[in-house]
Amino acid sequence: MINKMKDHLPSIEIERMKSLLDIEEKYEQGKITLEEGRERLRNEVGKIYPYHIAYMEQTLKDGNEDECVRVDMHKVLELLEGFMENKRPELAEDHPLTHYYKENDEMRKLLLKVEDLVQYPLIKNQWLELYDDIKQYPIHYKRKQNQLYPLLEKKGFDRPTTTMWTFDDIISDEIRSSVQLLEATDEDAFIAKQHDLIAHARDLMEKEETILYPTALALITKDEFEDMKIGDQEIGFAFINVTSPKPEPLKNTAVKESFATDLQNLLSKYGYGVGENEELNVTTGKLTLKQINLIYKHLPIDISFVDENELVKFYSDTNHRIFPRSKNVIGREVTNCHPRKSVHIVKEIVDKFRKGEQDYAEFWINKPDVFIYIHYTAVRDEKGKFCGVLEMMQDCTHIRSLTGSQTLLTWAGEEEKSSTSEEKVTTKDVVKGIEITPETKLKDIFEIYPMVKKELAKRYPSFKMLNSPLGKIMLKRATIQLAGERSGLGVDRMIKLIKDIITSL
Repeated sequence: MINKMKDHLPSIEIERMKSLLDIEEKYEQGKITLEEGRERLRNEVGKIYPYHIAYMEQTLKDGNEDECVRVDMHKVLELLEGFMENKRPELAEDHPLTHYYKENDEMRKLLLKVEDLVQYPLIKNQWLELYDDIKQYPIHYKRKQNQLYPLLEKKGFDRPTTTMWTFDDIISDEIRSSVQLLEATDEDAFIAKQHDLIAHARDLMEKEETILYPTALALITKDEFEDMKIGDQEIGFAFINVTSPKPEPLKNTAVKESFATDLQNLLSKYGYGVGENEELNVTTGKLTLKQINLIYKHLPIDISFVDENELVKFYSDTNHRIFPRSKNVIGREVTNCHPRKSVHIVKEIVDKFRKGEQDYAEFWINKPDVFIYIHYTAVRDEKGKFCGVLEMMQDCTHIRSLTGSQTLLTWAGEEEKSSTSEEKVTTKDVVKGIEITPETKLKDIFEIYPMVKKELAKRYPSFKMLNSPLGKIMLKRATIQLAGERSGLGVDRMIKLIKDIITSL
């Protein structure tokens, strides 16, 4: 790991880094004063960059899960003032790091509102409205964990995964707990939690912007950042509306296609490789590669496969994906794909599967309006040799709601139509008589017109989250006005869009 990270950075003098670490630790422990520390920096270290701190932490410090929480970034910056380059980089508007900075700027504004409101008697509706915005912020961490961390790991910098992830989860948990305390009207505990959230969120943003993002800029190439954009879009953004990246036109496309075809023909001649439409002999039938990919894409469940070396090799790219995934997860160690607090469980599952002590493990998440089922299966060959782990996840909320029996064909939406009164005639007639206002709730529209939900997700990627467990929870209170603001469409466009969809049904 040491040499790997060093290979992607400008020249680094190890002795200077050792001095930097010694000075920082002695200052944190109170063994030297600020003046003494800065004098040693002048004499032994000189000018440094954020990636020097990252390299020092990666190679000279022992890993500790709570280290990111423990380190006082403000104190470190006080010591390094004037020695370390600490300016926000100038980046293109569509650069992945630009979005992280923007989300932090918006979160800082929300924290100022929190700071203001805690001074006054608690008015529940004020806080509920504020937390409708704050609840978006954890998607910032999801993108970091699934997009940025994997790329940094490949460059030898896995410190964010092993330490910062824990801090990410602490703040996400504080936001979740705040909502629960607010809904339970536990005023004292709620207010106390706000002070923790303010301190922790601001500290982590400072760590991100001082070390993480500048180091990522030094380690990750322009092309890698470009590739990151599609995965970022799939996971989503907090507070901001980001348009989908336009694919770059391929250069010398005809030449490349011709070479690829010739190579494929040559390989096929000798029994290597297969074309997308050439049938493969699978265990119980014949399928083309195209059909296999389409089957995976349309499975009503999500699956992932981790091989015998504990590397993620595959996940199904479904539109209803329950938890965020991106292509950067492929080839990543499975333990680095989970929060630190659950890594020991992952290790235990893999270990018992490998030893043949267990064949499956199951978990479920039972929340109001959402039930998620997760199943892990040990994959073995015909001789019983361990070949990996298959993970299956399914949103079983609808299944658990079913009662009685259904033996006749009923298409989606027909049940709602058949159970409504005779006054409700055709969809188009209803549209002419219905008044859709900014305060109309999306869930009320979806109950009558289920296709509106599907069409929104199809036309605008930001609405795909409506199919996620989090989206289902948000739908309880989501109005057209809120959806218009969050999506960037605006209220008037949102209303027109919904009416147009209903009319076209």
